[in-house]
Amino acid sequence: MKFEALMLRSLFVACLLVCGLVLGAMVTASPQAIRLAAAGSAGQLIATPTATACALPPDGVVCPRITNG
Repeated sequence: MKFEALMLRSLFVACLLVCGLVLGAMVTASPQAIRLAAAGSAGQLIATPTATACALPPDGVVCPRITNG
């Protein structure tokens, strides 16, 4: 019985350690998008070459095409 209790206790400690490491990585992570937004240069990534160009695929719903006439 002592062996099983020791194994369960060590498994619990290992799970707590892994969860703590994952939580710490999520809290301290600084992705590229957040760094760009904090620097104020994110607008350069979404700028389109022309005023009528659509950044998304043309499906007629998200980026409607404007025709003359």
